Amino acid sequence: MVNRETGKSVNSGSNPRIYESTSLRVYQSTNPGFYAGVDSGTSTTKAVVIDAEKRILGSFVRRSGADLAGVAAVAFEEAVKQAGLSPEVICHVTATGYGRHNVSFAHDTRSEIGCHGRGCYHYFPEAITVVDIGGQDCKIIKLDAQGRRISFKINRKCAAGTGAFLEEIAHKLDIPLGDLNGLARAASKTAQIGSYCTVFTATEVLDRIRGGERTGDIVRGLFDSIAKRIVEMDTLTNRVIVTGGVVAFNDIVAELLSARAGVVVEIAPHPQEMGAFGAALFALESATATGV
Repeated sequence: MVNRETGKSVNSGSNPRIYESTSLRVYQSTNPGFYAGVDSGTSTTKAVVIDAEKRILGSFVRRSGADLAGVAAVAFEEAVKQAGLSPEVICHVTATGYGRHNVSFAHDTRSEIGCHGRGCYHYFPEAITVVDIGGQDCKIIKLDAQGRRISFKINRKCAAGTGAFLEEIAHKLDIPLGDLNGLARAASKTAQIGSYCTVFTATEVLDRIRGGERTGDIVRGLFDSIAKRIVEMDTLTNRVIVTGGVVAFNDIVAELLSARAGVVVEIAPHPQEMGAFGAALFALESATATGV
């Protein structure tokens, strides 16, 4: 298992955090150039501020809700505040994610696929496969050794295997979302979940509980079903890096995916904010190209 902040190997079993606001380590910048990325996702909106040396100065995450524009503005302002800056000194803002066109203050936009790939390649400058498990979809992005995208696949047909899927199941089981990872780790076995549809899976889970199966075994089976769905999307090759809010709070998914795929799976540094970080890197590159 790889630490989410440093990218270094650590022992598994860390306590999960809740799905809500989080921040990264703050650095003291010595360069006057500052750039930001805003990832307006279906479940959460993330903002990251970096300096010209590509170091993260501040970040913020909150639920997207219905007011995508308003939440994006708040996330941006909070990330800037954490960096000890004011919005006026940000040279360039790039938006990404489902609601990227609602980020009215952004100078430009980029796709989530491009931003997650760009962010991961910054930390792993080699041929990599990026697996992003988001709120409403899963993406597999393959980059060559130069960071060029050579393929990608995305699953948007059903929310099963995403953050929304886990939230729905947690609600049905009346279990706090932040408890799922711990329950799965304490399980004695992995229940085999046969359904892919979120609705059918919820029904199957309730039937299994009535049948006497342990909740922890069922939760572990749910996480394993996410891993199963991913390996059926595409073959995982080269160095495999996983991003997204699901794995940020449920690191057991990376272990189960590794077992399913037969390869080492690493959790990216700040996986939930990776899209926003990649957008910030694009913002820096755009500003540099235009001489800002």
